[in-house]
Amino acid sequence: MGVEIHNDDAIHGAATPLILGLQPSALVDHVARVDCSLLSRIPGEAGGSFPVGAEELKFVLSEVNKHFVASPENGSSLKTIAGGSVANTIRGLAAGFGITCGIIGACGDDDEGSLFIDNMSFYNIDLSRLRLKIGPTAQCVCLVDDLGNRTMRPCLSSAVKVQADDLTTSDLRGSTWLVMRYGIFNIEVIQAAIKIAKQEGVSVSLDLASFEMVRKFRLPLLQLLESGGIDLCFANEDEAAELLSSEEKADAESALEFLGKHCRWAVVTLGAKGCIAKHGKEIVRIPAIGESKAVDATGAGDLFASGFLYGLVKGRTLEECCKIGSCSGGSVIRSLGGEVTRENWQWMYKQMQTKGLPIPDHKNLAYDKS
Repeated sequence: MGVEIHNDDAIHGAATPLILGLQPSALVDHVARVDCSLLSRIPGEAGGSFPVGAEELKFVLSEVNKHFVASPENGSSLKTIAGGSVANTIRGLAAGFGITCGIIGACGDDDEGSLFIDNMSFYNIDLSRLRLKIGPTAQCVCLVDDLGNRTMRPCLSSAVKVQADDLTTSDLRGSTWLVMRYGIFNIEVIQAAIKIAKQEGVSVSLDLASFEMVRKFRLPLLQLLESGGIDLCFANEDEAAELLSSEEKADAESALEFLGKHCRWAVVTLGAKGCIAKHGKEIVRIPAIGESKAVDATGAGDLFASGFLYGLVKGRTLEECCKIGSCSGGSVIRSLGGEVTRENWQWMYKQMQTKGLPIPDHKNLAYDKS
């Protein structure tokens, strides 16, 4: 299992995290703003997220660096930050909402692993369930176009990761929610985590990852949803369409209805059109925040999930959960990368206040430690 990492809070017996995130491989994002000419040279379809090998990752990073050398006038450069969908959600919950959170996963004994640990520790995220293993930490190239849309190419194949038999009941005991992201390469550890979560009375949240992942590995996903182990499911409009690609109607409303049959809560985000959500017989539709200009869509769904989960653990209504999610999702797209800046958290609190939503207690906010 490797050596486990303990931050100061864990060593001194901090309270069990309310929300845990399972990200089998710690991941570092390389984020860059590029134009369409570069995207046409990158393997795979623009606009989605699909895994690449180590050699493909080197090729993409090389093309990005060549692009900057050839176009110095755009003033862009590569921004390297701790990333991953689950880490983004957990960091958002800790930093912007003051929720006690932890990460279950593994990171490598390299510079990328150190960067991930430093970033998560800064936000007081419990790393006592993060295993340090010998090998490389996962990386992902996130390419952002002029419209703020992102193309993501994660390199996970050779990265260290938590395996299904690494997980124990003590990893989840005492927590309320487990946050996960669908991925075919992690299907065994996802299934193992769901089994333990159900034993421990922990609710499970699943994000559908990307339209490419849903398209290529739809059957295992349907089996996972139909197993009844997922309590809350997040999908964007493209993922929702792929989920029901074999049906006559593959729109967002039909996907919400389908997800609602298998999950207690279901949410389909609609970008600039807001979101729709279902809990039991209740269905709500919430418009997006019009005041937020999209600089980079990276992390929008992840931070929406942060706000929605915050609303759930605070006992808010379905409509309020969606509104809080809309505010937090709007906060991250105002700058490059999946980490919300101090200024953009302040922007979010103003949006929440305007809408009559509860503002987190600033004494608990990890981003405001200074």
